[in-house]
Amino acid sequence: MPARELYPQWGPSPWKIDFTPPAREWPREADFVVVGAGFTGLAAAAWLRRMAPEKSVTVLEAGRIGAGASGRTGGLVLAETAAGDVPGLGDVLAGFQEILAELNVHCDLLLPGAWEIGRKKALANSEIDWQDSGRLRVVHRVPGGTLDPGKLVSGLARAASRAGAQIFEESAVAAIEWGERPVVTASEPGGTASRRIRAGKTLLATNALALDLAGENEGMHPRLTLAALSEPLTDEQLQVTGLAPRKPFYTVDMPYLWGRLMPDDRVIWGAGLVSVSDERNLDAVRVDAGESAEKFAWLEQRVRALHPALAGLQFTERWGGPILFRESWLPVFDFHPQARKAKNAIVLGAFAGHGVALSSYLGKWAAQALVEGRRLPQWGKF
Repeated sequence: MPARELYPQWGPSPWKIDFTPPAREWPREADFVVVGAGFTGLAAAAWLRRMAPEKSVTVLEAGRIGAGASGRTGGLVLAETAAGDVPGLGDVLAGFQEILAELNVHCDLLLPGAWEIGRKKALANSEIDWQDSGRLRVVHRVPGGTLDPGKLVSGLARAASRAGAQIFEESAVAAIEWGERPVVTASEPGGTASRRIRAGKTLLATNALALDLAGENEGMHPRLTLAALSEPLTDEQLQVTGLAPRKPFYTVDMPYLWGRLMPDDRVIWGAGLVSVSDERNLDAVRVDAGESAEKFAWLEQRVRALHPALAGLQFTERWGGPILFRESWLPVFDFHPQARKAKNAIVLGAFAGHGVALSSYLGKWAAQALVEGRRLPQWGKF
């Protein structure tokens, strides 16, 4: 099932999601209700069942699994938060690899490292030497790599389902009645009616597409981020542009640019954020018109000007995906404002482009908090 089916106005991403949850009878109650079936929610659901196999877990997804940010990301695997390392975070990449191994998820993970590139203070022997609003070179070599997001979403969904979690697609959560046992109201597929489920504890992993559910969203800004897929580069192009080591890259200064190689030597290039007047209506953004089309033209022109070897580069696919920023650049990882006393609902999201590994890693942490009472980090508070 391609993630592109749900939001065609955002363009076709190159990733394929090949898992469909089995049909289930709607439960009237569940020990744990997870809202959102992306990396965070699916990883958390799998861990909830592993840690508490006697408890029931229900995952509610407004569209299809991975249809939001998880199925539209570029697949860059990074080691820290967008704000850098934070107290108590631990080794994200090592923890992520352990999660993949324990859940038997195969997603073409490669960790050759990543490049932070910029226009000042380049490292000696910089592999990259491009022109983009100045001379653009490697300023730091950091841990990281790439993976296939479609395979990661599919693998996490299989792991959660295999462990006994029930996953319901096209079940958008409309409201939550807070109490000792929150009552979650969700729409039936097609939106013709609604259903209710009484939850023991809840995890809200909706990121940019359902801010109202988070309870507090001041200082959080949803956007649509843009990416374009180029034709394959030749071996000579890879060598002369510095991309032969196959390391992903992202700028540390403006204007922003990031990219990665695909297994067949096509390259994903990303830059540009698109907003709408109503930040809760990213659905209104089209990537083939208006501001989005202008920014794609700008991105492709920039890429062709980076190096003479890229001057004639052609692009085959263009797409956008939702991304959520917080002014602090730190993720939200806190009890819901309506559940601080009961501690029965957690909000987790706002990864600001660093969520490919971090979301699964913190999803496991969230499951530990809900089952075992593990403390949430101070830096994740609203």
